[in-house]
Amino acid sequence: MHQGDRPAVISISSHVARGTVGNRAVVFALESLGFPVWSVPTVTLPWHAGHGKATRIVPPPGDFAALVDDLAGSPWLGEVGAIITGYFGDATQVEPAARLVEAVKRVNPKAIYLCDPVVGDEGRLYQPQATLEAIRDRLIPLADIATPNRFELELLCGLELADNAHLAEAASALGPEKLLVTSAFPMLRGGIGNLLVHDFTALLAEHRSIEDAPHGLGDLTAAVFLARILSGLGSEKALQTTTATVFEILARTRKRGADELTVEIDADSLRHPMAMVQMRRLAFPGGNRRA
Repeated sequence: MHQGDRPAVISISSHVARGTVGNRAVVFALESLGFPVWSVPTVTLPWHAGHGKATRIVPPPGDFAALVDDLAGSPWLGEVGAIITGYFGDATQVEPAARLVEAVKRVNPKAIYLCDPVVGDEGRLYQPQATLEAIRDRLIPLADIATPNRFELELLCGLELADNAHLAEAASALGPEKLLVTSAFPMLRGGIGNLLVHDFTALLAEHRSIEDAPHGLGDLTAAVFLARILSGLGSEKALQTTTATVFEILARTRKRGADELTVEIDADSLRHPMAMVQMRRLAFPGGNRRA
């Protein structure tokens, strides 16, 4: 990698022909923000399964592992400054992904690994239990950043979490240096927020909730937050600008009546979001530890 170049990011997630979820959201966001992406599909679908029954093409486990191991042994691995993992098509894909993370970190110890544990939402586990356990036991310990939604955090830690203090405590105990919990408990009436737990500090970024949100918000949030961190922003500014970007794109998507995030029209929102976000520093469980 030439000095001054943006590092490459390896993105391991789903691919849809139509729509803006999984790698379609992640790759567009990262490349729009100047980061080259190595895109690894875990499953190919015609559209997000939330739109209705859809054919799933999952690569055979041996083929997927061989492809990922090729990347781990490639002569270009030094270009990679980050890895992001999202939706897995099969539990067997987790181990090769973990080996790739380890290979990147051997070549570049400063490389960032962001684990987006895409396993469930709104009280429903939509991945097999084996996939959840593999992510929890193999990938979370390797992660520098994790971006679960509130329900996924409950699944990962095995607890019901009743408020943001519980979220912060569970996030701190999970292990990654930075943990961004999407769909945190709002403090504004009619709001929704992202809670970032880092270095014994809990920061909440809130905006008004928008009904009937299309899929892909978690994927977009993870990608934009990673890009902000790779660009050198501090945690608080990265949280604020990520939340503003995703809210702005969501609001514009809903205004158009679109059923998929319109990131291609709203690419300027990735770079220069204008939406207002309410930022709060919350009391951290445990009291007087360093902030």
